[in-house]
Amino acid sequence: MRATLVVLVVGCGLLLRAAPIRAHHAFAATFDNSKPIVLQGVITKVEMMNPHSWFWLDVKDPDGKVVNWGFEGGSPNSLIRKGVTKETLPIGTEIIVNGYQAKSGEHKGVGVNMTFPDGRKLFFGGSAPGAETEVATPTPPK
Repeated sequence: MRATLVVLVVGCGLLLRAAPIRAHHAFAATFDNSKPIVLQGVITKVEMMNPHSWFWLDVKDPDGKVVNWGFEGGSPNSLIRKGVTKETLPIGTEIIVNGYQAKSGEHKGVGVNMTFPDGRKLFFGGSAPGAETEVATPTPPK
């Protein structure tokens, strides 16, 4: 009886511990799929690191002020398999990013697709809705 109770308590503890891990990797924990965004700007930084890659973009807001946005993407391994490397995202390159804004309202989002001036598109997303496709009609970010 005592052994059964110990196994039950340990099992419940493990299940409870797994919930925050699942939330960390869930798109909905951080990003809002009701806030699609399209931003045009210049790449200022690229980090290909686990568990998620990031790139930063200088974007002019409606008042002309430059705001630096950070975009989360997939893991380096998944991006490299799709042809995305630091060399394909050179600093200073102007791009258009389709993605979703962070729930926090910060200047962060999840980048889904990037479009380069020559029309070439790259997929940068991970678990975002619409991954590897066009995202929903965007609204201006706040």
